[in-house]
Amino acid sequence: TMRLQAPQFQALFTPGLRSVAELFEKKNYELRIAGGAVRDLLSGVTPQDIDFATTATPAEMKEMFTAAGVRLINNKGEKHGTITARLHEENFEITTLRIDVVTDGRHAEVEFTTDWHKDAERRDLTVNSMFLGLDGTLYDFFNGYEDLKNKKIRFVGKAAERIQEDYLRILRYFRFYGRIAEKPGDHEPNTLQAIKENAKGLAGISGERIWVELKKILLGNYVNHLVQLMYEVDIAQYIGLPLDGNLEEFARVTKNIQNLSPKPMTVLTALFKGKDDVTNLDLRLKISKEEKNLGLFLVKHRQELTKGSGSEPLRPYQDFLMDSREANTISKIFELLKYQGEEQLLKEMQEWTVPSFPVSGHDLRKMGVSSGKEIGTALQQLRDEWKKSGYHMDKEELLSCLKKL
Repeated sequence: TMRLQAPQFQALFTPGLRSVAELFEKKNYELRIAGGAVRDLLSGVTPQDIDFATTATPAEMKEMFTAAGVRLINNKGEKHGTITARLHEENFEITTLRIDVVTDGRHAEVEFTTDWHKDAERRDLTVNSMFLGLDGTLYDFFNGYEDLKNKKIRFVGKAAERIQEDYLRILRYFRFYGRIAEKPGDHEPNTLQAIKENAKGLAGISGERIWVELKKILLGNYVNHLVQLMYEVDIAQYIGLPLDGNLEEFARVTKNIQNLSPKPMTVLTALFKGKDDVTNLDLRLKISKEEKNLGLFLVKHRQELTKGSGSEPLRPYQDFLMDSREANTISKIFELLKYQGEEQLLKEMQEWTVPSFPVSGHDLRKMGVSSGKEIGTALQQLRDEWKKSGYHMDKEELLSCLKKL
């Protein structure tokens, strides 16, 4: 058996975790770290959040925590067997080992068990099916650690069975592939076959759940390979992607964007040919208003809003921004520059301070322009002059300009 002694593991033992461990030990309930946190620790990464698994039932945990005066928060997870306890300003999510009794491809009815192997068996991928004892002992029933070291993504047991328990696992396969695999295209043929045969199951999964996974895929490695693969195995159509997605443009843009930290929507828009594709995505996945607006903006402006020739390549973007009456135009322009692969211009645009127009109606009244209509016209003319000057003219220059006009 392997025992983990990594500093990331030692660092988990906060006063809160020590107290939790003591309570379980006193009652002889087993407590282990489960799932993603184990995978992270074995990869030398500090886990963001930690799930615990135990042989104690929810009722036993509640009784134990209540007797010890520990605060329990939100009972939402309880019917799935999860209790959340709060100790020393930290939350601990602890789930009873369970077996899926009935699954419908979306959610499962579970019954509790004390068999660690049975619980591991119902998890999705081998790299997510391991447990770690609090003494550092690794419990690994499906060679997850081997797969992690070899950067292999495999389903626990038979791929088709795991997928039919929850069709979202198809996308989780893609997401973890983009996170862990060493190179694109290293899939087991029978895994891809199982995905293809069960692709239709994704039609029944809620858009919100799909979008959470898809966004992570879009920001992971090998995104071009993985999205092309989604089309090959017929899942694209069930997750809101256009039937005839523009895969050439997608390949080009994913290359452009590599080190520019784009938003997921910026990457995805490369597949879209027009605004209907954005609308259809929104209907299926219920994306946020901001995401939808970004998609529409990119589809509309990616062709004609491009850099200027000569010494002022940024000017078209600056002019667009100054003329725009919409909120967060600047962040949309940043995303457009990423989409276009304009790394240098993006830097310059991020450093550019949006100037404010130096003349007000008040200034014009002082100069004797009195009617509101005349003031409006004069301000517009001065704005145009100011724009022509590259936003450099100051108040004096503009007002002397007004005398000429």
